[in-house]
Amino acid sequence: MRRAGALSPDLAAAWRALADTLALAGEHEEAERAHLAGVKASTRDPVLAQAAMAMIEGRLNVAERALRDRLRAQPTDVAAIRMMAELAVRLGRYDDAITLLRRALELAPAFTAARELLARTLQRHNRPADALAEVEHLLAAEPDNPSVLMLKASLLVRIGDQEAAAAVYAHVLARHPQQAKGWMSYGHVLKAIGRVDDAIAAYRTALEQQPTLGEAWWSLANLKTFRFSVDDRAAMERGLRATADDENRLHLHFALGKALEDAGGDDAAAFQAYAEGNRLRRAQLGYDPDETHDQCARIAAMVDRGFLDRARGGCLAPDPIFVVGLPRSGSTLVEQILASHSMVEGTSELPDMMAIAARLAAPGKGAAAGRYPECLDDLPPDALQALGAEYIARTRVHRHEAKPFFIDKMPNNWMHVALIRAILPKARIVDVRRHPLGVGWSAYKQHFARGQAFTYDLMELGRYYADYATLMAHVDRAAPGSVHRVVYERLVADTENEVHALLEHLGLPFEDGCLAFWDNRRTVRTPSSEQVRQPIFTEGLDHWRRFEPWLAPLKAALGTVLHTYPEVEL
Repeated sequence: MRRAGALSPDLAAAWRALADTLALAGEHEEAERAHLAGVKASTRDPVLAQAAMAMIEGRLNVAERALRDRLRAQPTDVAAIRMMAELAVRLGRYDDAITLLRRALELAPAFTAARELLARTLQRHNRPADALAEVEHLLAAEPDNPSVLMLKASLLVRIGDQEAAAAVYAHVLARHPQQAKGWMSYGHVLKAIGRVDDAIAAYRTALEQQPTLGEAWWSLANLKTFRFSVDDRAAMERGLRATADDENRLHLHFALGKALEDAGGDDAAAFQAYAEGNRLRRAQLGYDPDETHDQCARIAAMVDRGFLDRARGGCLAPDPIFVVGLPRSGSTLVEQILASHSMVEGTSELPDMMAIAARLAAPGKGAAAGRYPECLDDLPPDALQALGAEYIARTRVHRHEAKPFFIDKMPNNWMHVALIRAILPKARIVDVRRHPLGVGWSAYKQHFARGQAFTYDLMELGRYYADYATLMAHVDRAAPGSVHRVVYERLVADTENEVHALLEHLGLPFEDGCLAFWDNRRTVRTPSSEQVRQPIFTEGLDHWRRFEPWLAPLKAALGTVLHTYPEVEL
C-alpha cells in the first residue's frame, strides 16, 4: 500500500486503505499522515467532487445520498466525513455535525479543516467555551493564522471577555490592515468596552476601505449619540446608488433614516428610509406572527390551569435574575442599575433559556418531545432539576466575578416565564415595560444584529407586543408578585423610589451606586450601551409622536393594549 501511494499519490482510496491498515497495526501517527494524504488526494475524487457540486447548487438530498453511500463503503474516509458534517451544518443538524467532526479528528487529529469547522459549528451551537478549546488547538499549530485569530476574537466576545477580544483584533489588524469587516468587528468590541472614539475611528477605517459597507454606516448610527454630517449623508446616498447588495442596502437605509431623523426637517423622508430598510430585512426572514400568538395562547392556558402552582422540583440555585420585556424597552438601563450593585454581575443577552426551550420543542423521541410548552406538565421533578442545572452550567462561562447573582437580559425570555419558574423556582424575574408606541417605534427603527424578527413590520410588531402584555397579565393573575414590573416612564420620572422597590423585590440591600449607574464602566453590548453611560434623560420618552402619522398599523395591531397601558384587561 505504501508502494501504491508512492506510485500514484492522487489515489485517495490507496491512502485510506493504508491508513486503516496502519491503525489496525497500532501505527497511529503514520495512519494519521495517510488519512491526511487521502484528504489531499480526495480533491480529485469524482464522487466527492460531485457531492461538493451538489452542495454548491443546493441539491442537498443528492449530496447526502452520495456521501452516505461512500461512508457505508468506506467508513474511515475522513474527507467524506468532513463533507457530511458540513452538510449537517447546512441542514441545522449541529449535534450530528459535531459527532462526525470528532470522529474525523479521532482518525486524523491534524486535519485542520475539520477542526476549524468543528470550532465554527460549536460556535453556532452556542458552545463558545468548547469552540475556544478547538481554536487554541489550531493556534498551537499555526499561531498567526488570521482567520482562526478572528474566530478566537468573536468567541471571546461571546463569553464576555471583550478586553481580550480587543487585543486579538488589534494584533490581527496591525498585520493585516486591509480588512474592512475586521475593522468593523473591532469597532463593535471597542464600543462595548466604552472606547467610543476608538470605535468611531475603527468604523471610519472600515468605510475608507469599503465605502458601501452598510453595516459600518449602521454601526455609527447604532452608537445613538453619534451625529452624521451632511457629507456622511451624501456618502450614504452614493452608496445606495452604487450597490445592489440587499445586505448593504438595508443597513444603509437604517443609517440614513437615523441621519435624517437627527437632522430634523423631513420626518417623512426619515420614515421612508426606515421603512425601506425594514422591508428589505423582513423579506429575508421566515417569521410567522401566528406561531407566536398560538404559543402564547397555549402558555396562557397552562398558566390559567394552575401550572405555576403545580410546578415542583427544579434547580434551587438562586443566582439568576431574568430581565425580560421587549427590546428597546429600557431593559439595558435596568440591567445597568442592577449591575452597579456589589452583589450582582451583569452578563449579556444569554441564549441559553431559549436554547433549552427550542430543544424541548424539537421533534424527537419520547412522549414530551415536540410538545413545548405542554411537555412541562409531564416532566418529573428530576428532569426539571436537570434542566435548571443545565442552564446554570451553560451560563457559567459568562460569569467572571465572584458575585452571588447574575443578570440574564435576553428580552424574549418573557415567553418562557413558565419554563423559568418550573426549572429555576428561586430565580427572580423583572419585566421592563415601555409605552407600546414608544417601544414600537424605537424597535422599528433599529436593525438588530440577530433575532427580533417581529420588529421589521409595524403590524407584526404590534401583535407581538399585544401577545407579550397579555401573557404577562395571565402570569400576574395566576401568581401575583412572581414577576416584578418596572414601567420605564415611572423609572425615568422617579428613579430613586423605583430602584428602591426593585431592589426590595430582589431581596437586595439598597446601594447608592445603583443611582449612579452611569459610573459603572462594565461592558455593555446592546444598542443602548452609550445611553446607559449617561444619567437618565427624558428627551426620548415621546419621540415617537413626531412619527405618529405613520404608525397607524402599529396602533391597529395593539388593540386595547394601547389604551390600557401599562395594565392589560383580560
